[in-house]
Amino acid sequence: MTITQLEYIIAVDTYRHFAKAAEHCYVTQPTLSMQIQKLEDDLGSKIFDRSKQPVIPTEMGEEIIAQARIVVHETRMIYQLIKDKQGLMQGELKIGIIPTLAPYLLPTFLHPFLAKYPDVKIKFKEMNKDVIIEQLKSGRIDAGLLVTPLQDSSIMDYPLFYEELLAFVSKDNTAYTKTYVLPADIDVKELWLLEEGQCFRNQVLNLCEIKILPNQDSHFEYEAGTIETLKKMVEINKGVTILPELATLDISLKQQNMVRHFKAPVPVREVSLVTHRNFVKKKLVDVLKQELLISLPKKITLNKKNNIIKT
Repeated sequence: MTITQLEYIIAVDTYRHFAKAAEHCYVTQPTLSMQIQKLEDDLGSKIFDRSKQPVIPTEMGEEIIAQARIVVHETRMIYQLIKDKQGLMQGELKIGIIPTLAPYLLPTFLHPFLAKYPDVKIKFKEMNKDVIIEQLKSGRIDAGLLVTPLQDSSIMDYPLFYEELLAFVSKDNTAYTKTYVLPADIDVKELWLLEEGQCFRNQVLNLCEIKILPNQDSHFEYEAGTIETLKKMVEINKGVTILPELATLDISLKQQNMVRHFKAPVPVREVSLVTHRNFVKKKLVDVLKQELLISLPKKITLNKKNNIIKT
């Protein structure tokens, strides 16, 4: 039994496909299959049921893979310990980030980070919260940037900042005349929402205490895919929407006049860096967290966590 063989069975379990697992491990499929077969022969037990598509572990295979993950994790910890002691800041980070955060956080963060840490390779991919959590658990990504809190004991979250939620109101909406608004001031029939599956949509529904029922008002039939689309919808088609604070920091004067703050306690969303509990690249994540905080506008870093809206 070798560490490499254990890494191969973990890859197959993660991707549920021998060819994809081989590509991930940078080997040919025959090489990966041969090594897994050899491991199965040595153990005297089948790890995968190859008759199923996608391939799935056998009952015994699930227990073997679970133990393999522990062994590989502890092995990687040894290498990471050496790097940390030597003060080496190098390696690769694969990070999932929710779409309502990526366009506003990454542009100001990436260039300074890469200039400061040229030996760190960083890969960001937009995905929704549920996919980030699933891929953290399967080992496909190292960390995630999303909205918390999460009710999942296997995920470690490191809160970064609290982002104010703001109303974005057309001139024809009654809320436009107000200096500060209450959730009750938001006309549900004129509210533009993101599509289902995005956690920010759920926060807006919770903030405004809305429950969308089947066959409810037809205004809900259009669901936007991005925050920028929501802004355009309000500007051109009237109505109102809710925006995260970062999405309002680089807008025109005309758009600034359409922004309304909520009355205290101000609603916020908690944005965190998250990892799996068994994550080993802790030093890299510490640096990532530090640089993200440096890239934020000062006002964002001063926001309080008094009224966190649930997802």
